Amino acid sequence: MYRVLVCDDEKDIVSALEIYLSSEGYEVVKAYNGKEALEAVKLQDIHLVLMDIMMPVMDGIQAMAEIRKISNVPVILLTAKSEDTDKVLGLTIGADDYVTKPFNPVELQARVKSQIRRYMLLGGGIPVSDKLKIGGIEVDDKSKEVTLDGDPVNLTRTEYDILKLLLEHKGEVFSPGQIYEKVWKDDPFGTENVVAVHIRHLREKIEYDPANPRYLKVVWGRGYKMEGE
Repeated sequence: MYRVLVCDDEKDIVSALEIYLSSEGYEVVKAYNGKEALEAVKLQDIHLVLMDIMMPVMDGIQAMAEIRKISNVPVILLTAKSEDTDKVLGLTIGADDYVTKPFNPVELQARVKSQIRRYMLLGGGIPVSDKLKIGGIEVDDKSKEVTLDGDPVNLTRTEYDILKLLLEHKGEVFSPGQIYEKVWKDDPFGTENVVAVHIRHLREKIEYDPANPRYLKVVWGRGYKMEGE
């Protein structure tokens, strides 16, 4: 049974999510602020975190940053429509997706299922070989290690999956929708901004000059591709 951590300072929302998720066979761990969520991740085997942004004691953004220091567990942020800046910040720090309140239970369950499936499979797609390389970038899919000119690069799981996808198809252009569909394993409708944030953050880690990328290129009006020696 997969264990989902639900964290929100509104107890009614936590209770509602517990009902939705339990009906799908998930075990639900409850928390009401970011500090409690962090402790739960440290002490229990959590397969996914559903976490609100605005909370007392420790908010979702702070908790997200701390969780990423110790775990690659998938995190879906629960956000209000007015929290666009926080959504982007959360994705940049390492959140995998977000759901806007009031959420559709069917959509929420689908996103939870998709993220857990990816987490348990350790990334989408079948690797062509254990090592993927382009220029100074090398990915060891067996150890999940990434290096740039021999130096280790610390990527989130989602950034790793995007990089791996593009490296497996060097020179091939993927639209934001195609990237979302292949990496998130979900309906790509309206997800361009989610992909763009992850691409930008990935560039900051694998490019010496992100404004003039050597490897991860944008093809205007079409999408993204990896190119190089």
